[in-house]
Order: sequence, then C-alpha cells, then structure tokens
Amino acid sequence: MSVLKIATRKSRLALWQTEHVAERLRAQNPDLKIEIVPLSTRGDEILDRSLQKVGGKGLFIKELEQAMLRGQADIAVHSMKDMPVQLGEEFVIGCVLDRAAPEDALLATDGLYFNDLPQGAVLGTSSLRRAAQLLAQRPDLKIKPLRGNVETRIRKWQSGEFDAIVLARAGLQRLGLETHISQILSTQLCVPAAAQGIVGVECLSTDTNTRQLLHALNDQNSQIMISAERAFNAKLGGDCQTPIAAFAAVNKQEISFTGLVAASDGKKVLRNTQSSFIPTQEHDINAKISLAKSLGQDVAQGLLDSGAAQILQELQ
Repeated sequence: MSVLKIATRKSRLALWQTEHVAERLRAQNPDLKIEIVPLSTRGDEILDRSLQKVGGKGLFIKELEQAMLRGQADIAVHSMKDMPVQLGEEFVIGCVLDRAAPEDALLATDGLYFNDLPQGAVLGTSSLRRAAQLLAQRPDLKIKPLRGNVETRIRKWQSGEFDAIVLARAGLQRLGLETHISQILSTQLCVPAAAQGIVGVECLSTDTNTRQLLHALNDQNSQIMISAERAFNAKLGGDCQTPIAAFAAVNKQEISFTGLVAASDGKKVLRNTQSSFIPTQEHDINAKISLAKSLGQDVAQGLLDSGAAQILQELQ
C-alpha cells in the first residue's frame, strides 16, 4: 500500500482523533504515507433538529462509509459511541484504541457542582441518556437541546443560553478544554453511553492488508469492554433514541458491567450491575470477548425482566 487514506468528519475533535490514529500507524509503519480525507456528514449539517428526529447517530458515518466503498478512503475513524450496533456486511471495525476517560462532564456557570445548580436551571444536552439520568436526580431542571461541535456547544453556554451543559470528558481532554469542567460526573451518577471514550477504526471487511495493519493498534481491554456494552445495546435494540446506558470495566481477572434503562423524563430508572470472573489461565481474546458479550446480554435480560421492555415500548 503506497498511501493509506483516512476518511474523517471535519470537526476539530474528529480531526484530532484521526491524527492520533495516523500517529499510531506511522509509529508502527515508518514508511507508510497517510492522507487525511475530511468529509461533511449529514449529522454535522443538520443542527436545527435533534438527532432522534432526523435518523440518529448513523448520520455521522454514512458518508465516510460511502467514501470507502468508492475507493476514496481506506479507513474511517469514529467515536465508537456514534457507531450503530449493526454494521453493514461490507464493513468491519479493524481496531479499537485504549479507552480515554469514559465519564460525562458538567460545565456550569460559576463552576457550580450538579447538586448546587439553582432551582429550575437550564441544562443543555441532546442526549436522552444524560437528560433522563440527571432529571431523575433533579426533576426541577429544564432540559434544552444542544447540538453542534464541542466548541459551538461551549460558546452557547458561555453566551448565557444555558446555566450548564454536559459533554463527554474525553472530547474535552482531547481538545485541551478541561479547564471549563466544573465537575466530572462519576459513572455512578451518570452511567456513560456504550463505548464512550473509545476511538475505533472501520475498514472494508474484504481488505485483508488494511485489517492486518490495524490489528497492531487494537487494545484488548477496550475490545472486551466494547463487546459487553454493544452486546447490551443489541439485546435491548438500543440507539440514540432510547435513554439507555452501558459501562463495562476490566479489573485484572474481573469484568464488571452496569446497564441502565430510563424513561425519558427520568421518573423511572432501572439499573443492573453484574460482574464476571475471567479464569487466570484464559489467554484467548476471543474467549474473553465471548464472556463479555454474555455478561452484557445477561445484564440486558435482567433489566428486561425488571420492566425495561415496557419502558422501551412506551418510548417507541
């Protein structure tokens, strides 16, 4: 391969993630030439309506996948939390990188903590998952939709349109904007989205050379966590239109997993936490992935048995 072409969205965060992948590839393959192909996606262009109403987070990836099918790009870099659970058969996730901070972060006027926000404060987020969990704890809050890239969202908050906003901590870290954070919301206070903080690289399933190139970058712990979280989402049929959350953590010989399903107004929240032991002698990554998937599915089934099915049906 003479030149590896990487498709990416045009936002500063997407370009940062793409350059990060490019640096890792160059470190592994010093002779590799890389060309970055920035593309505009429908998700980036439609900012006056919520993602739920215009087709979901898949709007962020379609153009990048089309570029690969047309031969304009060899790979595409994504925030894995934006990726649908089911990929087209033409595509595969070639690797996932080590997970950055998975938590959500609160940016609030005067640096206030969540519990100290004034009564009836206006909080900006377009995430049903975040809104439902935060309303469950503070039903007095006024949730207002917030779209745009990270910098646009921060500008809207700073202009006084919101008393506080919630963003992914990882994105703020990557852009050097951590100083705006008032409070890191623990994964107990606000369970993250499946795969939050993980960057993944997609390629054509038939492109064996590129798949081999990407395999060297794969982080096994991220792959285990994401396998549990995406299996949970798949079992529930979850997407960005459903307030569901999933967070797995790998600690030595144990995978722990928390899944959550909530009514969009936060008045009903179901949570299930389970863990699974990884046998010391188990070195096969595929066996660990299988274990993680089973754990995610078990947590999802536990929630369905506890009434999550009714919540999800009402949301539809």
